[in-house]
Amino acid sequence: MALFPTRYRSRDLISLYYGGEIITSNRINQAIEDALTTDKKRKFVESVEVAINLRDVDLQNPQKRINAEVALPHGRGRPARVAVFAQGEMAVISKKIVDTVISPDQIEDLSDNKREAKKLADKFDFFVAETGLMATIGKSLGIVFGPRGKMPRPIPPQADIERIIKSLTNLVPVRSKDRPTFHVPIGNVSMPQEQLAENLETIIKRVESSLDRGSDNIASIWVKTTMGKAVKLA
Repeated sequence: MALFPTRYRSRDLISLYYGGEIITSNRINQAIEDALTTDKKRKFVESVEVAINLRDVDLQNPQKRINAEVALPHGRGRPARVAVFAQGEMAVISKKIVDTVISPDQIEDLSDNKREAKKLADKFDFFVAETGLMATIGKSLGIVFGPRGKMPRPIPPQADIERIIKSLTNLVPVRSKDRPTFHVPIGNVSMPQEQLAENLETIIKRVESSLDRGSDNIASIWVKTTMGKAVKLA
């Protein structure tokens, strides 16, 4: 079932189609507005995320799990946090682009300190690594990085590392793992509602395309901020 049937595409009526119900763009915007409405002022810029509940999907089968990365049309509200595993010339170049460059010696240290390895994996959104270090990373850190979906992308010796890192800026991971409910960031509270709405539609389209029965495998969709209450969209 198509999530955005052609006959419903217009400026005034779009959006999501679930079990015979059309969810208009106005409804999406209203859900986001409700999620953003709060009586409390926070001391930080809250993220906005979508929670998606799946149904009738055998998530014990790894092939049925959703494991994707999606480029948000309006970005995630902040640059992606990227760290680089590198040495020599690539390390020198990388230090001009990112704040954290991890050397082979540090890989060895992290291998002996799983607690620090976990903190590192959780701190960054993405990792990249020169190809010559991939085997070492897999052997030393795979047990920590693998389950988190944080194994580095390999970078060939002559690749444009700056271009590769910039290409990650607007990406968000979309992973169900083995649980029927999962969360995906779609921006932050400082972004215009229209941009959050388009980011949300992009995520749901990608999720729907990954499911055997499309939108019929989606039980419900909720929108919330970091500290706010969840607002049901569908």
